[in-house]
Amino acid sequence: MNFIDTHCHIYYDKYKSDIKQVLDRSIKNNINKLICVGVDLSSSLKSIELAKKYNIVFASAGYHPHESKDAHKSYLKDLEKLFSFKKVIAVGETGLDYYYNHSSKKVQNKIFKEQLELAKTLKKPVIIHCRDAEEDIINAIIETNSNNGVVHCFSGDINFANKLFDLGFYISFTGMITFNKNLINVIENVPLIKIMIETDSPYLAPIPYRGKRNEPWMVKLIAEKIADIKNISLKEVADTTTNNAEKLFEI
Repeated sequence: MNFIDTHCHIYYDKYKSDIKQVLDRSIKNNINKLICVGVDLSSSLKSIELAKKYNIVFASAGYHPHESKDAHKSYLKDLEKLFSFKKVIAVGETGLDYYYNHSSKKVQNKIFKEQLELAKTLKKPVIIHCRDAEEDIINAIIETNSNNGVVHCFSGDINFANKLFDLGFYISFTGMITFNKNLINVIENVPLIKIMIETDSPYLAPIPYRGKRNEPWMVKLIAEKIADIKNISLKEVADTTTNNAEKLFEI
């Protein structure tokens, strides 16, 4: 029984002193693959360096909506070059975030749609961040005719989830499901074959570690919570979510 942490940011300084131990704990808890997700060019490069050094680490490359304003004119070419390394398996983290105002809505939408197009060109899945922007996320996916990706750290309702499924997308759950009751109804009603699991480390540590540094091994706790909510075995959750991730990301 193996698990995949489909979204983490273990290049942060919070892991600098013990990254090997962090990954050893992951392996000990049957996490056999994890995806280190870039939020700009610099963090994408850091993700790639980790992927080069450690067998279980894969990488993504992209610009987060918060960093959209910092994407220079040739950023797409710079991102595309990173995909020459075979362990760069997705475009992102990209998307829209209307909760914060780090980048304007206009800039966010421009950079998001450009990365959706890049993912299509590269024939790679896209990792999407969405906060208070469900309608515009759906519209951008439809406008670019995208059908290959995941909305990570899902926090929406069942209606949003079903719209994403109809467009060919997956959704991924974090430790939020251990303390956000609104997500229980979603998990109860969405098919396991459309779900993936993630930690979004170092953020959103699940209960009983809430408020502490999150780590990829804790993705196992998220799988346990899904198994409990859906009243199915942990093995079924592990096998299905792992298969979903391997299928989407081709890893």
